Amino acid sequence: MKIAVAGATGLIGAQLTALAREEGHEVVELARSTGFDLLRPEGGDALEAALAGVEAVVDVTSSPGMEDAEAFFTTVARNLGQAATAAGASRTVVLSIVGVDRSPDFDYYVAKLAHERATREHAPGPVVLRATQFHEFAGQMLAWNTQDGVVRVMDVPSQPVATGEVARVLLDLATGALAGDQDLAGPRPERLVDQVRVLVERAGSDVTVEAAPAAPSMAGGSMLPGSDALLRGPDWATWLDRQA
Repeated sequence: MKIAVAGATGLIGAQLTALAREEGHEVVELARSTGFDLLRPEGGDALEAALAGVEAVVDVTSSPGMEDAEAFFTTVARNLGQAATAAGASRTVVLSIVGVDRSPDFDYYVAKLAHERATREHAPGPVVLRATQFHEFAGQMLAWNTQDGVVRVMDVPSQPVATGEVARVLLDLATGALAGDQDLAGPRPERLVDQVRVLVERAGSDVTVEAAPAAPSMAGGSMLPGSDALLRGPDWATWLDRQA
């Protein structure tokens, strides 16, 4: 089938695009680098033309930053959804985050919940995949938050998942092999501070890891999956060993 991937050059989008092609699907890559600015409504005709014959659209776009994230996501969802509807697409899959409906005290999660709502409002056949944090998240926190030999990391429980599993479920939702909204997580809970400590120890670094306060909802477990979530892939420790 013909599938469009919005955000095709990102961490998830690139894996999804490769997986879809490996399995014989035709993929339309929607990204700035391929000539599509999904924030510009005047580009709607070109976007609609690119979506001609597409049966499913997968939205794995990510905002360039925390600021104005809600405006970014809702604009992308509207422009993409309207073009997909006009082009005759029958299904839209949007990637979101486990816990966005339970974290009104964290702005980025509020923005992702708005992303879901805008997709449901504007896109044909909307389906939502909420995934937990990726296995790479702890490393990102270490890289982004280290200053003067100290890294301060929010003390939260999560249940991280491998990005390859996210791509797999997205493709199954796009093709109809899996139906309905889904939550996806890895097999084992972790504490983010402990993950970062492991990374520092493995690197032989002298960086000091300090637990930082988190949004109350997240500290209370909003990032953890519910009992009906799909549990897929290796746990974080197994994944980390494979990276070495």
